[in-house]
Amino acid sequence: MKTEDFDYDLPSGLIAQTPVEPRDSCRLLVLDRQSGQVDHRTFSDLPEYLRPEDVLVVNETRVLPARLKGAKDETGGAAEVLLLRETYENTWECLVKPGRRLKPGAKIVFGEGELTGLIVGVLEESGGRLIRFTTSGGSFLDALHKLGEVPLPPYITKELEDSELYQTMFARDERSAAAPTAGLHFTPGLTERIRAAGTLIARVELDVGIDTFRPVSEDDPTEHHIHSEYFRVGEHALDLIADARGRGGRVIAVGTTTVRALESAVNPQTGILEPADRQTNLFILPGHRFRAVDAMVTNFHTPRSTLLMMVSAFAGRGLVMRAYQTAIEERYRFLSFGDAMLVL
Repeated sequence: MKTEDFDYDLPSGLIAQTPVEPRDSCRLLVLDRQSGQVDHRTFSDLPEYLRPEDVLVVNETRVLPARLKGAKDETGGAAEVLLLRETYENTWECLVKPGRRLKPGAKIVFGEGELTGLIVGVLEESGGRLIRFTTSGGSFLDALHKLGEVPLPPYITKELEDSELYQTMFARDERSAAAPTAGLHFTPGLTERIRAAGTLIARVELDVGIDTFRPVSEDDPTEHHIHSEYFRVGEHALDLIADARGRGGRVIAVGTTTVRALESAVNPQTGILEPADRQTNLFILPGHRFRAVDAMVTNFHTPRSTLLMMVSAFAGRGLVMRAYQTAIEERYRFLSFGDAMLVL
C-alpha cells in the first residue's frame, strides 16, 4: 500500500465554494459495498435507505471562531493564529504565521489589546506553537467571539456572508477547528422525517483538528503521523446504539469524524463499544476491522488524505476510487460544501 494509491486528479472547478440551499438538495451518490452498484440520488432521499431499526450517529461539535489575526508586539508585523486544541486553561496548541519568526517569548496582540498571546513553546511534530492567552477583561471565549473568525478550509477561497453556513444543525459545544462536514447536509425537516420513520439519532463528539486539511506526504501512509483528537462517546449514545443493534438495526455514522469516534470507543480486547472521553490517535487504513460502524454518510475528500484512506478501508480502495471517478464524470461537487456519499 502506497500513498499514491489514494491519489486522483480533482478538477478545481468541482471544488464547491458555497453550500447549496436548501442543504438537503445536494446530490447523493449511493455506493453498495457488496454489489458495487452506484445510484445517483438527492440527499433528501436519504430516508429511503434507512430502516426503522437503524441508528444514525452524528458529531455534535461546533466550530470555534478559531482564526485570530493580530500583530507582533515588538515589530507590529502581521501575525495569524489558528487554534487547534486547548491543553490547559487558556493555553492552546496553535498554527501560526509567520512560523519561523514567532519564537518562545514572543507576544501577539489582537484587536486593541483585548487579547494577548504569549508563545510558551514549540510543537516539533506539527511546527505549531503553544500559546498562553490573557485578556484585558472578560473571558477568553468572549474575546474570541469578538475578535476571531470561523476558519474555512484552504481550498475555500470565497468568504461566507454567514459563518453559520459552516456549522451543522447538530452543533453544540464549540471545540473544533473545522466542521464535521457530512452533517452540513441535514435540515430540520429531513431530520424530522428520519425520526418519524423510526430511525434513532444518537450524538457523539470529536473535536475536528488539523488532519482534516493535511494530505499525507509520506510515500508509505503507515509512516504518517496522524494528530490526536479529543472525542466523547456517552452512555446515552451507547444506549441508543445498543437498542438499534438489539432490534437488528445498523449503526450509520454521519461523517469520518463520527466513524473515528465510534471505532476509537471500541474496547480492543472485547470488541465492545464503551463510554469514552479521551484523546484518540486512531489512523484507519485498509485492513482495519470495523466493529462499531455498519454504514456511513460522508463527503468527497481530497486526494492523498487520511479521510479518503478511511473510506477506502471501509468500502475497498478499488471500489471507492472507481466511485470517485464516476463522481468526477458526473460533475459532483467535492469537499466541505460539496455533495455526499452514502456507503452501505
